[in-house]
Amino acid sequence: MDTLEFSRSGRRWRVELHSPFDLAIMMEFDGPQPRFFAASGAVSEPLRAGAFTGDVASGASCMCGVYTLSPHCHGTHTECVGHLTGDATHVAALTPVPPALAAVVTVRPGPLGLISHDRPRLSTPTDAVITRAMLAEAAATWAGDPWTALVVRTLPNEPAKAHRQYEGPCPAPYFTADAMHWVVERGVTSLVVDLPSLDRADDGGGLVAHHTYWGLAAGVRDARLARRGDALVTELAYVPAAAGDGLYLLDLQVPAFGADAAPSRPVIYPLLELAS
Repeated sequence: MDTLEFSRSGRRWRVELHSPFDLAIMMEFDGPQPRFFAASGAVSEPLRAGAFTGDVASGASCMCGVYTLSPHCHGTHTECVGHLTGDATHVAALTPVPPALAAVVTVRPGPLGLISHDRPRLSTPTDAVITRAMLAEAAATWAGDPWTALVVRTLPNEPAKAHRQYEGPCPAPYFTADAMHWVVERGVTSLVVDLPSLDRADDGGGLVAHHTYWGLAAGVRDARLARRGDALVTELAYVPAAAGDGLYLLDLQVPAFGADAAPSRPVIYPLLELAS
């Protein structure tokens, strides 16, 4: 199968299945890895059970590894409202999800400056942020299209971003609260970003962009009170330059983890709109 067709809101598209763009950063246990909010990288080692060691190079009959990682810190991952709540809401309960019409947009974050109404705690004027105006301008061409997924690529977009180690209180751009309100107003239920977090790494625990995205009031720890509790966020993706801005079909692949987050693989497919 090379193509398929789907319709939404009275419009039809052809999906080019032979030309996918993989937005996941491959986990290289023995190579360079992205890292955020963690002192050490993800680790792979052979399983040891009695006399058996799961390493063919050491004489074993097969490979069998044990992997130690934090989905939030060590690569592309998808998280759910359980990230903020204490009631064991799992990403497995909210996935799989159907493929979604997605808009890919590119923004160049700018300094937060001296604005007073939209500042996270501990922020500084030099923090790089994504604003409502940036998102609205980047998505203007597709503002009238019925997409429910949004993929945000930030500039600069050098390949080294896929292996960056994010250290310090503000090692990467983040979304202002007003920018996240724009995402919510657009009805986005699957957000994919190439950042380690929607929020500032150190914001005193506020996580305002996360709370805004899930419709969860500050201090609330009950997922049942989230107005958008079925929405998903994918962080630490990498959007290759070859995938230009525009509309795609997003296939979000998430393993059945009984946890608030899991390593994931967002894949987008180019589209061709067909005459209705």
